[in-house]
Amino acid sequence: MPLIERLSGEYGVGPVCRELDIAPSTYYWHRQRQQHPEQGSRREKHDIQMIQEIKRVYEENYAVYGAKKVWRQLRREGVSVARCTVERLMKAMGLQGVLRGKCVRTTLSCKTETPLDRVNRRFVAERPDQLWVADFTYVSTWQGFAYVAFIIDVFAGIIVGWRVSSSMKTTFVLDALEQALWARRPSGTIHHSDKGSQYVSLAYSQRLQEANLLASTGSTGDSYDNALAESINGLYKAEVIHRQSWKSRSEVELATLAWVDWYNNRRLLARIGYIPPVEAEKAYYASLGNKKRAA
Repeated sequence: MPLIERLSGEYGVGPVCRELDIAPSTYYWHRQRQQHPEQGSRREKHDIQMIQEIKRVYEENYAVYGAKKVWRQLRREGVSVARCTVERLMKAMGLQGVLRGKCVRTTLSCKTETPLDRVNRRFVAERPDQLWVADFTYVSTWQGFAYVAFIIDVFAGIIVGWRVSSSMKTTFVLDALEQALWARRPSGTIHHSDKGSQYVSLAYSQRLQEANLLASTGSTGDSYDNALAESINGLYKAEVIHRQSWKSRSEVELATLAWVDWYNNRRLLARIGYIPPVEAEKAYYASLGNKKRAA
């Protein structure tokens, strides 16, 4: 740094730093520390404390959060820190959010008559149990493929039903539906899926009718017509499946159980204001109670 100070008067800080392959910000940082050593000490202590907090939040959330969500979670916990500080420290620690890949479609489309599209790519709901979306994906294990089905309530994004199976038979997606019906007991809910043979089968269609759910399907071979369900599949693959190899279906099932619990109760979702799905749904019902009391 003394060399830069000697030459900077004649050549300027920028050119000297470029010749020495040193970032100008590094020079100014060292200069600031020399002039105000007490400030550097305070910053170092704060950084050490924040590094521990950032590492904890990152690891508690499947190591999938980027700087923005780590910062949001720290704020929810009452930790005062600037977002730029979190970004700087995560970069220094080599931590980054998980990147999603493309979803692979698994359903075999059915060429028989299918339900109309009641959604038209508008995956929004004003209340819980107004609109559900369903889809399934696959996981490669040492014992063969495991198939994982999800049913998601669109309002807050809660996974209301799921199932892991060794086959793609209709009974597999029916099990996920039964779990959702047991948990929610809806009526008049739109149930949207693609035109996979499992979802438009006679058995599945009859169960939807018995439960007073309105069947809806997107167009054949178009992922945008079931985009929200495919988005959940993408998150699941990126945050759980693609991070290790899997020995068996039971191993996948246990990991899925843990992930669904985390996703519903603790994962911060951007589209609902960076809060967990269950929290968003509770806030909705609390607002209804407040409106009734006000009336």
